Amino acid sequence: MPSMRRGVLTIPSSRAAALTRSCVSASRTPTRSIRGTSIPHRRHVSTQTATRPKTAIFFPGQGVQKVGMLTPWLEAFPSTASRIIEQIDSIVGYKLSSVIQEGPGRVLNQTHNAQPAIMATSILILQILEIEFGFHTSQRADFTLGHSLGEFAALVAGGYIEFEDSLYLTQKRAVAMEEATLRAQEEYGGEYGMVAIVTEPEYLQPLISAIHDFVGYSSDGAKSESAEDKSPIDQVLIANINSKNQIVLSGNIERIKTLVAHVRQFLGHDPRAVRLKSDSPFHSPIMKPAVAVMQQILSGKSRVPGREGEDIVRYPGDIPCISNVSARPFESKAELKDLLARQCLETVRWWDSIKYLDQEEKVRRWVGIGPGKVGRNLVGKEVGMRGKDTVKGGGVWAITDPSEIEEVLKGLEETEGLLDEEEAE
Repeated sequence: MPSMRRGVLTIPSSRAAALTRSCVSASRTPTRSIRGTSIPHRRHVSTQTATRPKTAIFFPGQGVQKVGMLTPWLEAFPSTASRIIEQIDSIVGYKLSSVIQEGPGRVLNQTHNAQPAIMATSILILQILEIEFGFHTSQRADFTLGHSLGEFAALVAGGYIEFEDSLYLTQKRAVAMEEATLRAQEEYGGEYGMVAIVTEPEYLQPLISAIHDFVGYSSDGAKSESAEDKSPIDQVLIANINSKNQIVLSGNIERIKTLVAHVRQFLGHDPRAVRLKSDSPFHSPIMKPAVAVMQQILSGKSRVPGREGEDIVRYPGDIPCISNVSARPFESKAELKDLLARQCLETVRWWDSIKYLDQEEKVRRWVGIGPGKVGRNLVGKEVGMRGKDTVKGGGVWAITDPSEIEEVLKGLEETEGLLDEEEAE
């Protein structure tokens, strides 16, 4: 039986083996070693069958970081987790694991630490699922996606970029985004950040239209050009469209306050405004210098031993990955590089991504992997939460702690044969 240590479920190897046999399709895959860590080597496998619902795996973005978030994984799987953590520290070039484990929170929350910490923790969890439970994304899922920063983990899971390369990209992206904010502050002054706007669903589209009218330009896929004639202190744009009742504004805080007052006066509606824990205006034109940094790295070669002469991006991957910018799967290597570089500047179309997978691709099972449950809750708003609403064909789960693994694997097993009537015909 599992044992509890300091409130954390510890699953013995015998139990892990039992779970593997009962909840995961047995398969053997070759392994590859990255700096001493052997992990399964994914190759394309046709995953969709006529007997199970389509499944998506998704990863969280910035803001879910928490001091000590590696502890449960180190306690439950000490050998595997330790090896992966050593690899993480080697890639980033400093003891990121100490920052994650010891904090303090103000240090972990700094963008250059928070982004690689979240991405690395997400992949650590995924690799533990692979190594300890035989859970292989290419065999169990049909799509991957990630919220902003989470897209870098989704590309690893989908087989497009190696973990080492993606973590390096994440680290450089975070530093470039911080530097872009500092540059705006030094040149123009002002306070920058992000504010979530929560409204009723029927007000969402009028709200978005009112914001576009107020700022004088749209943000749909063209921020790098549409706002070039405006100084950073005047730039406010929609950073995220997260769900049917939530968007996030990014830019100068005073300008955001003025915009919210404008909406309340002219839209006849009083949405709730919540300041997020971010001192940078992510997904706004202020981030444009970071795009150039990403483009340069993505035009280069892999940093992974044995792949030094190969392109950093592998295309096609193992399974489709959804772009934050287009809310559709990447369609070519060139498009992937372009959209991934622009992603730190463009609007995160998370709601559109979920609607696309739910309504057009008929995804019926959703598994969040990584710290926090923000992503699971946003998905659940659109497709329903298992145990609360009727979920079409499956469920919405999250693995943020070892104690949740058994429930998720069991849930996937129990829903393996559930299909919509139209899909079963």
